[in-house]
Amino acid sequence: MEARTKYAKSGDVHIAYSIFGDGPRDIVLMPGTLSHVELYWELPANEYILKRLTSFARVIVFDKRGQGLSDRVAEQTLEERIGDVRAVLDAAGSKRATVFAWSEGGPMALLFAATYPERTSALVMFGTFASMKAEPWALRQERFDRFLGALDAHWGEGVLVGLNAPSMREDKAFVQWFGRLERASASPGAIQALFRADYESDVRHVLPSIQVPTLILHRKGDSLVPIAVGRDLAQKIPGAKYVELPGEDHLLQSLNQDDLDLLLDEVEEFITGARHRPDTDRVLATVMFTDIVRSTERAAEMGDLRWRGLLNDYYTAVRKELTVFRGREVNTAGDGLLATFDGPNRAIRCACSVRERLRPLGLEVRTGLHTGECELIGDDVGGIAVHIAARVAAMAEPDEVLVSSTVRDLVAGSGLRFADRGMHALKGVPDEWRLFLVE
Repeated sequence: MEARTKYAKSGDVHIAYSIFGDGPRDIVLMPGTLSHVELYWELPANEYILKRLTSFARVIVFDKRGQGLSDRVAEQTLEERIGDVRAVLDAAGSKRATVFAWSEGGPMALLFAATYPERTSALVMFGTFASMKAEPWALRQERFDRFLGALDAHWGEGVLVGLNAPSMREDKAFVQWFGRLERASASPGAIQALFRADYESDVRHVLPSIQVPTLILHRKGDSLVPIAVGRDLAQKIPGAKYVELPGEDHLLQSLNQDDLDLLLDEVEEFITGARHRPDTDRVLATVMFTDIVRSTERAAEMGDLRWRGLLNDYYTAVRKELTVFRGREVNTAGDGLLATFDGPNRAIRCACSVRERLRPLGLEVRTGLHTGECELIGDDVGGIAVHIAARVAAMAEPDEVLVSSTVRDLVAGSGLRFADRGMHALKGVPDEWRLFLVE
């Protein structure tokens, strides 16, 4: 999904914003720690959120001052930040909007709803808080200082994934993409200044004065913000609806499609009074994941310009092979690529051909394949088959093409040869799976 980046003027500060969709009601999104009105929405999970929300609303997104494409001002207060939201709504021609906030965007959303009830049609909060220091979170200073130390030492490496999304720590493509988002969103000093301000801020006193319809969503095992914080918000905001969702990851972008649908079903029903998930088609497909080996080290060695050039050569080579073997590119994230095929034989031969084509470029890839039923939602694919293919790819060694037993069984008699790699537990996937190396 694409939208033109525009700028609203808040005092002397330019705030970048975009508008997606043209639905009958407005939703303004207040993101967590990071924001970038262009890069942020390239991630499939974020794009899916937009697709769901734009099915019933016009969605307004913006970069907080000091981040993304907005002016990189050094200091900011909550008062200035809610003024920015008002400026964005004015520029977008929105008289009233549902405010949908998650994580670090929560205090700003709470203060905006309390200050401007005439501009707020509803308030939706996910995994957020009113105060870090106060009960029930009561985040100790020494733990907070360790958190800041980790940010300072590893900013731009996807450090927020390790801290906020346990299930995604081993997903190299996701971590690399998130590192890119960290670098594009803010500098290490700016992000530390933001968190120091958050640590000192406390908007608990405004909770009883919030009079707009409010929905509080929180994951039961949230790895960062304790579940007691969500329950406390719901108790102190008059008439708030409270929903607990399964899962441990705090990071919204790490939710899989099923978990996102649970969350977005609640949001849609709260705003519209009904749930209307997008129609899905289910087809049998062979899913292929490829991932460049040692991409982070190579990028550091080569520098950004040469690395981008090499990445372009990589994608060009892969796409040529997809054309030859009738594969369909679904999406890219970081230095990984997801594609689907209507036959496992062509998928395997494509993977092997890609490997050979990349060798003159000095690139090695890990490739994983699995055949199963996939959900087709627009141009995207979802379902357990996609997750299995990703986990199989993660088990592969450099320059290996690894397949599930399902793929191996379907190509019996094709002349392809395989080496048994034994039974493996795939993270987040039920049961054990026998994997095979394409020889």
